[in-house]
Amino acid sequence: MAVEGPGGERELQGDRLELLASLRAAGECAIRHTFRSSVTKTIGAGIVFLVLAGGAELQSRVRHNQQKGLPAGAVVVHRAMRYDVSQALASQRGSTEEPAVVGCEGAGCGTSPGASADDPEQQTASDESIPPPAPPPTLSPAGIAVEQRSQGARPAAPLLDSFDGLGAGFEGPQGTTTFRNPSDNSLAVGPDHIVQIVNSRIAVYSKRGKRYGRSGTVLYGAVATKSVWAGFGGPCEARNNGDAVVRYDQLAGRWLIVMPIFSRIAPGAFPETPRRARGEAVPPGQLAKSGEESSPGAAAALPANPAQPPPPPQSGQKPREASQGNWAMCYAVSTGPDPLGTYYRYAFERLLFPDYPRPAVWTDGYYVPSSSGDDVIQKHACIADRAKMLAGQAATEQCIVIDGVNFLNNADVDGRVAPPAGAPNIMMAAGGAQLRKIFADDGIYFWKVHVDWSNPANTRADGPVKIQVAPYHYLCNGQLSSCVPQPHTERRLDSQGDKIMQRLVYRKVGGHQSIVAAHSVATQGGGGGVRWYEFRLDKKGTPELYQQGTYAPEGFYRWMPGIAMDKKGDIGVGYSFGGLPNFVGVRFAARRAGDPLGLLTLHESVLATGEASQTNTLRWEDFTTTALDPSDDCTFWFVGDYLKAGDPGYRTRIGSFRLPNCRSGR
Repeated sequence: MAVEGPGGERELQGDRLELLASLRAAGECAIRHTFRSSVTKTIGAGIVFLVLAGGAELQSRVRHNQQKGLPAGAVVVHRAMRYDVSQALASQRGSTEEPAVVGCEGAGCGTSPGASADDPEQQTASDESIPPPAPPPTLSPAGIAVEQRSQGARPAAPLLDSFDGLGAGFEGPQGTTTFRNPSDNSLAVGPDHIVQIVNSRIAVYSKRGKRYGRSGTVLYGAVATKSVWAGFGGPCEARNNGDAVVRYDQLAGRWLIVMPIFSRIAPGAFPETPRRARGEAVPPGQLAKSGEESSPGAAAALPANPAQPPPPPQSGQKPREASQGNWAMCYAVSTGPDPLGTYYRYAFERLLFPDYPRPAVWTDGYYVPSSSGDDVIQKHACIADRAKMLAGQAATEQCIVIDGVNFLNNADVDGRVAPPAGAPNIMMAAGGAQLRKIFADDGIYFWKVHVDWSNPANTRADGPVKIQVAPYHYLCNGQLSSCVPQPHTERRLDSQGDKIMQRLVYRKVGGHQSIVAAHSVATQGGGGGVRWYEFRLDKKGTPELYQQGTYAPEGFYRWMPGIAMDKKGDIGVGYSFGGLPNFVGVRFAARRAGDPLGLLTLHESVLATGEASQTNTLRWEDFTTTALDPSDDCTFWFVGDYLKAGDPGYRTRIGSFRLPNCRSGR
């Protein structure tokens, strides 16, 4: 994910204005939409090509954009660089490694820097220096008033299944592998399987039910995430990356895997088919550029036993990245509910750095917001054509650049009841701006995102609109800060306190539509708490605050939350738990739908108890996931990090909970 640390955002001046002027001079069709308070530019049924950078990096991008004829303020259809359909995942052979083209220069490579021949996020680094902790903030009485300082009186949700996932001690059919910080924990659950991605490795597990007698048997992995694109060709097959995310599309019964390409793709680095007919989709594996469709080809499966990547290099050994070129986003959509089966695969060129993607399922598209740089307050909201991808047809993306906003999350559908036909997707962000040293706010901000696949000029993001909430202050002033104390070490852990964490969950329950969200905030007791919200949509589809609370019992640290809602309207939240004298562990709290508003009324459940401190780095998780089991729409699954005594690094724990009032019958 991208660092929005100290240093201040870059302003639109000087050579940036020259860029804007030159792009506007190219002028194509204008965008017919306005925004209330932030500078937002729609540039594409695909990629947004306005790049905000400086110096030589910007000049390089200016020249490239001028050559491509990409005017600001225009709608540019961006079709996939490549698409195909794979063989079954469990039957593919692994691909060979591409010579390293990694490292980061010019624009940064996100908050997980470092690279190797296999993976821009898999560098082994020496222990970091220990920065001082962030000073405690002064909190407002209105923010303190929503703190819940004692655990709920109802019995804890029982732990149903629990097993260790990727991380220290992991071994599966393809052996073990190396892991690095942060884990970037992504989890999705289907009818019979659980899929986990940790940074740049993927594994598939059994799920207890009709097909398997127990949960947690490793069926596949650990393998490099790029194995999903084995045989596809192009950068998606050749380059492995972290920040990959998995979702289960419950409306369609399909799996979605999204992997960004963080290292620049130099011109000519991969062969391209020349002289295609106008409007012809690019061949599978080739990146779809402006005005091109991505074609998936025949469905393909995961490789049966791909080779493990080479060991990561030591710090200082990483090769130089290409100084010019673009990035990419890789998509894989399963052809059915079995994640070990075949996938339709797509590749889209990105002219903006595609950091920290957060995919969301909506009826009219797969929404994938990302961050576009280390030192700019700029986000990139992209939508892929879900209907075309589900059918294995040539598909496009549409993207919107949104400046001056925090990390974005799009509403992600849970349950089998779809939003109303034609309803816009709701996109949200927390307030404040860490780069500007604004660590507090009293609003959550939303956009209504409309996509038009027939006429991309109509695609727009209306907003931001402020929803007034209780004031909050980022936990430890935001991301990459020395925050959560641990026993027997001066090393503290990062909180990622500047952002709403994934997922932003939409659910239609009875006669209303709800969206739930959570983030990490400072609390009066000196620790950290989980601020959570339930918003409900009015008759116009506009979100309004229904309830909120900050879960902060006993003055300890609860942070890095993942939230979800079951079919009864019960809310469950998983999170990291720590603070002296506790080693970091994993816990879960919940509330029943009819309970008093603003409270997590069930006593806390323990998924994992830590036994050791992490001492090599402050980086911790970056994100986790709470997912709902589609088999009953009642069972919450969560994944988080912890360490056992003697572990060389983190391990992950996957577990499930179900509230007693929610039963599997529909």
